[in-house]
Amino acid sequence: MKAKRIAALALTTIGTASMMAMAADASTPAAAKAGSFSPDHPVTLKVLADVVPHAELLNFVKPKLAAIGVNLEVTISDFSRDGNEAVDNGEYDANYFEHVPYLDSVKKEKGYDLASAGGIHVEPIGFYSSKWKSLKELPAKATFEIPNDVTNEYRALRILEAAGFIKLKAGIKVGEATLKDVDKYLKPVKIVELDAGQLIRDLPDFDGGVINTNRVLEAGIDASSAFFREGKDSPYANIIVTKTARVNDPAIQALVKALRTEEVRKFIQAKYKGAVIPAF
Repeated sequence: MKAKRIAALALTTIGTASMMAMAADASTPAAAKAGSFSPDHPVTLKVLADVVPHAELLNFVKPKLAAIGVNLEVTISDFSRDGNEAVDNGEYDANYFEHVPYLDSVKKEKGYDLASAGGIHVEPIGFYSSKWKSLKELPAKATFEIPNDVTNEYRALRILEAAGFIKLKAGIKVGEATLKDVDKYLKPVKIVELDAGQLIRDLPDFDGGVINTNRVLEAGIDASSAFFREGKDSPYANIIVTKTARVNDPAIQALVKALRTEEVRKFIQAKYKGAVIPAF
């Protein structure tokens, strides 16, 4: 009799556990278990992004993604955290603020297990001034500011070279250059390396500076006011970054696909008028 009661209790416990598991399963998005999603079983993607144009583009596609079962939670980066670390440690599913050369340099330095899920747009880096209205007005011994991260510094030095201010040493690896790689100053200018986040704030202290377009747009500066900038063939497409194992995750791929539509292309062209260029 005691054995029967024990058996009955065991069956009851198993049945209760099964029912609880079924209930939990019913409330868990399918994407969490099998990588799939639907309007009835949505999945949430948490994405860390710069304000302009990244978050604007994400918010533009948010309704269409929600309609197929991918809910975007967009957090604006305040530059107080490492956006790649936040994805690597699982705090966010993806980020959207960088290009491949920058990601590669950070991975090499910190060992993050991250990869690009796809390129979305290019922001041609340009030369701006709050003191002068044209290149001809720049003083003979002008002072310039440029970003100090390796890849963007390379871009800055290349366009300064193209504009006739400096000559870089031969054989420099693409995406890797600092002031030490300047072979000759063709004009008597002084170039100062600063954190990219300081460039807009400190621009009035210099005769000009090479600044990323997204920071120019965030500051409300007309990107067409650049004295000169990269051409449309710039290889520095901004990308969606996620954990390497999640590059082919259906929800991540749905996000990339949504950002690469003809509708998004037209939105970029109409809103940013050449300051941002589709990379698809």
